[in-house]
Amino acid sequence: MATSTPLDRQNLGFAEAPEPITEPITKFGGQPVWLADPTWPLSASTGRPMRFIGQIRLPGEEVRLGYLFMTEDDPGAFVDGTYDPAGGENAFFAQPGEPADFYQVASIRRGPTFGLDHRAELTPHDPDAATDDDNDLLRSHLWGEPGWLQGEEWPDEPGTWRFVAQLDSADEPFDMNLGDAGVAYAFLDEKTGQGRFLWQCG
Repeated sequence: MATSTPLDRQNLGFAEAPEPITEPITKFGGQPVWLADPTWPLSASTGRPMRFIGQIRLPGEEVRLGYLFMTEDDPGAFVDGTYDPAGGENAFFAQPGEPADFYQVASIRRGPTFGLDHRAELTPHDPDAATDDDNDLLRSHLWGEPGWLQGEEWPDEPGTWRFVAQLDSADEPFDMNLGDAGVAYAFLDEKTGQGRFLWQCG
């Protein structure tokens, strides 16, 4: 497993935006701001568009965004495997870059979303200010290192993987099914733009 040098951790908060965000910045909810042709991921089990979670401005001088998606259960139809990084029921990829090959994509510019636009509120992490080690380890953040709820699940595939984001269901900006008190993790192969997304629950 090859990994990139970690960037400094930024704690992640969310603030609902008064209007749709159309800039290539880190945000959650609303609609993606595509940097190239739209490549909306489709659920491997239903063939329907996954729900958009958010986009993350990636480090570097070049404007590059990572996009997060996950299949949401339809009314009366449970979809299994949204926790599986290669199960075809979630997606993380960059533009410029390419999606993984275990799900299909469609040229859809707008599609289902988990909620309204929320701006990302990033603050430098101060480990000395943490009052509860477990909560601090699991809270939502970008960069740094993942705080695993269960065992480590770094991507097994060859690549230069960078940990990008961790989303704690205790402070997510809208309701996503991450199991019982779950935490989600996103990783990116910076060379190809392919990503892996998964979640663990208690």
